[in-house]
Amino acid sequence: MDLLHALLLGILQGITEFLPISSSAHLILLPALAGWADQGVAFDLAVHVGTLLAVVLYFRRDVLGLTRDAMASVLQRRLVGQGWLAWYLVIGTIPAALAGLLLLDVIDTRLRAVQIIFFTTLGFGLLLGWADWRPNSKRALRGLTWQIAMWVGLAQAISLIPGTSRSGATITAGLLLGLGREAASRFSFLLAIPITALAAGAKLLDTAASDARVDWGAFLAGGISSFVMALIAIHIFLKWLNRFGMWPYVLYRVALAMVIYQVLMN
Repeated sequence: MDLLHALLLGILQGITEFLPISSSAHLILLPALAGWADQGVAFDLAVHVGTLLAVVLYFRRDVLGLTRDAMASVLQRRLVGQGWLAWYLVIGTIPAALAGLLLLDVIDTRLRAVQIIFFTTLGFGLLLGWADWRPNSKRALRGLTWQIAMWVGLAQAISLIPGTSRSGATITAGLLLGLGREAASRFSFLLAIPITALAAGAKLLDTAASDARVDWGAFLAGGISSFVMALIAIHIFLKWLNRFGMWPYVLYRVALAMVIYQVLMN
């Protein structure tokens, strides 16, 4: 794999993974537009590891606190500190983990079509805009319930369809269920950690079981570039969240859908 391609795809993955614009769609569309060969499972593993390390590093205090409180809650058989949030993250992860386990082959073979990406990019983009525009209770993260966590988890499962966007679907669900922008986004980012770790683990097993040769240069280039860009993307998104809301991403998704329709569907 060309190192320049690896760098560009890693940068693209890092930028789009945590913004509500769908990283999977971009990783499918760029090679299709540029005429590149498929990057392969090993490269997908590299960029997933890069974005996983980025979100863990950015939210390291939250991760350490949640891990400590979850373990204390188990040992003491009562909720300790933010143990409640740790359990809600588990609840929110289960639907996507089960969907990925049962439907991954279908998703990878039948749902990567350009036509599907067009409809998911446009439809879920407009849904995000409506969720952000409509009045809600702007509930803080402390107001999260297990029911909200479950519905957000179901939205994360739906986001396995390319073009939907994991962060876009989970933030949309959070907003529709009464969470404020900051609370919905923070829960979405924290929810990314377990599901991305599971996805990276699955891809690692696929890579280990296959006979494909690992291009370590491309692997490192993609992983490092996705890590750096994901850190920047998370920081900018959270910094500009209350100032600009979700509409810049909604407008981008509409524009991207139009490009897909004009260039790849005609």
